[in-house]
Amino acid sequence: MHIIVYLLIALILFSLISGLVFLVRDRGQGERTVRALTWRIGLSIGLFLLIMLAYWSGIVSPNGS
Repeated sequence: MHIIVYLLIALILFSLISGLVFLVRDRGQGERTVRALTWRIGLSIGLFLLIMLAYWSGIVSPNGS
């Protein structure tokens, strides 16, 4: 479970950084920035839902206990 969470966080950070790079390169005129940030939002929502599902199913518990 930890590996999946770390992988999703890494993908979210990669998408955020690529959105910044596209914003600088395209000077705000391209659609690549919007696409990268849309992916970031989708991955963030997916990570949140995954953590909530793991909590409800008992895989993850609060405070690591």
